[in-house]
Parts: sequence; C-alpha cells; structure tokens
Amino acid sequence: MGSVVDNPIVFPETGEVISAGNFHGQPLAFVLDFCAIAVTELGSISERRTDRMLDPTRSAGLPAFLSPDPGVNSGYMISQYTQAALVAENRVLSHPASVESIPTSGMQEDHVSMGWGAGRKLFPVLDNTRRVLAVEMLCAAQALEYRKPLRPAPGTAAVAGLIRDHVPPLTEDRPLSDEIEIVAGLIGSGEVEAVVSAHTG
Repeated sequence: MGSVVDNPIVFPETGEVISAGNFHGQPLAFVLDFCAIAVTELGSISERRTDRMLDPTRSAGLPAFLSPDPGVNSGYMISQYTQAALVAENRVLSHPASVESIPTSGMQEDHVSMGWGAGRKLFPVLDNTRRVLAVEMLCAAQALEYRKPLRPAPGTAAVAGLIRDHVPPLTEDRPLSDEIEIVAGLIGSGEVEAVVSAHTG
C-alpha cells in the first residue's frame, strides 16, 4: 500500500521529478482481487455451518431452524436466506477485475491494472461477509441455549456473552434484521476479536 504507483514520481524534499513508469498497479490489483475471493470463501463456509445448525437431521438434536416451536415459528430460517443471498452476491463480486483491462484512447492506455475496480468491489464483499458471519454467530448463540447445562470453551462463551449483552435469546419469531446489524457492528468494531483475545491470549 506504501508503494509508488504513479508517473512521474515527485520528491518534494529535493524538487526532483523522475519519469519512472511505475504507474502500473497490477500487483496491488491481484492482491485486492484475491482478498475478495478469500473473504467470499469465508462467508461461504460460514453459511454452510449455519445450514448444519438449522437442519435437525445434521445438528445432533437441535430443533429445526433453532426455533422454540418448529412448524409454528420459523426461527432462523429466513436469516439463512439472507446469508445465501449475500454469499451469492459476493460470488459475483469476486470475479477478478484485474483481468478486465480494455485498451482505450487509440491504444495510449494500452493495459491498465483495474486495481481501482478491484478495491472498490472489495468493500461490499467485506460488508456482506460481516453480515453472513453475524447470522452464524446469532445462530450459534441460540444453539448454545439448547445445549445447556453444557458450557462452551472460554473464547466461545465470551462471544456468546457479548451477543447476549445485545440480543436476547429467540423465544418466538421476531424481525431479526436489526439484530444482524448489531452483531455485524460488533464484528466491525473489533469487539468480538477483543473478547476472544481477552480469554484466549
């Protein structure tokens, strides 16, 4: 990020101006593209873990959709729809921008990195993935309610406690969008990382 990717290079301290041809930011564009791909995969596996918690045939005794009254209440079913939609959007956004250079201006701009586009689409991928992870964490906290009196590991318990400080257990269907945003905010602010670090080092 601290590299020189423009031409000419101007050194204000000495007044020197050097024509260096350092304007091609392809290495940075590659990294930004691959970051989007990696973060998208993180969201994808998060959604798969959520699916396992919500499916009573694979959740080792948890109620369907973590609902307190399956068949009457939807529990976290619709939240998984949200996850799936966000993961699908991320997969579209993960198409690499760095392979999309198109020559322009009579071939004067013959090959560009497309790094600006790679960086710009990384931001919604990050935002989407925070929400995908938030849904998984809400579901995991709800699943722990059904596992009592068993207790999770200290780091997991700390995250569940943080969630419970902001979101009560699901006892009947209610709108969950605000709760997803709250937990996504805890991820984005670093609070989740902080409570885990405090208990695990």
